[in-house]
Amino acid sequence: MPFQVAWDRLRRDRLAVASLVVLLSIAVFALLAPLWAHLTGHPYDRTFPGTGLDVAGQPRGPGAQFPLGADRLGRDVLVRAAYGTRVSLVVGVCAALLATVAGTVAGLVSGFAGGAVDALLARLMDMTLALPGLLVAITLATTFQVSSPAAGLALTTVVIAFFSAAAYGRVIRGQVMALRRSEFIDAARSIGSSDARIMVVDVLPNLAAQVTVLTSLQIPAAIVFEATLSFLGAGVPPPTPSLGSMLGEGGEVFRSAWWLLAVPGALLLATTLAFNLLGDGIRDALDPRDGAGRRR
Repeated sequence: MPFQVAWDRLRRDRLAVASLVVLLSIAVFALLAPLWAHLTGHPYDRTFPGTGLDVAGQPRGPGAQFPLGADRLGRDVLVRAAYGTRVSLVVGVCAALLATVAGTVAGLVSGFAGGAVDALLARLMDMTLALPGLLVAITLATTFQVSSPAAGLALTTVVIAFFSAAAYGRVIRGQVMALRRSEFIDAARSIGSSDARIMVVDVLPNLAAQVTVLTSLQIPAAIVFEATLSFLGAGVPPPTPSLGSMLGEGGEVFRSAWWLLAVPGALLLATTLAFNLLGDGIRDALDPRDGAGRRR
């Protein structure tokens, strides 16, 4: 089985395995967010000005009551970081999966159909890529004035997936156009297979490696996109925490409260770096020629 061979190669890639361990650790940390809130007695949206702030009204640093310190409102940074990491992972994975489905379908139909259909879909993808995604996302968030955390999360996910799908589609379209001239496509047509059957049964399985790699590399890009939107105040609305919003809140007092930037910044860096390194490992495992010169 090709994927069994790729899995064997991936397991021998120490950097990719280490990245996978880091991602699993971060995922467990995020999944256990309610447990951290229960153990500390600090819900993510509750302020504790009496214990979280000192006599001068400044946030307290890491200690027994607040393991990773408190923010400017006296909220627990550990608990908020766990919930913020959960938001980042949910948005990143869901947006990447939505973009994978939409981009694969668009690229598959465009590259295989050709003619007017290809011209129309290709131009639509070009127009989407030409739009400033960040400005469009900010405009949508401002226009609809999303106040519900669930609605904000959904809007952010859909916007990221929409702009990512166009890039997916362009890559898949090029791969399909190359496969369309293959001999096995001619053989399938000679036995009376319809275009729909050829696309699903013959072409799509040959795109599995490219789709897997693109998805693994899109997740960190989606996480950074969401963090940027939240940093600018156009992402998930408060009081739901996000790593991006935590970075924005901590930027004003980072000189006296370094942990407000260090904690979300370290989590965001570790998550995106681990996903990128794992994506590189998956690419090399699926196509060893690309990673022939890579040092392990």
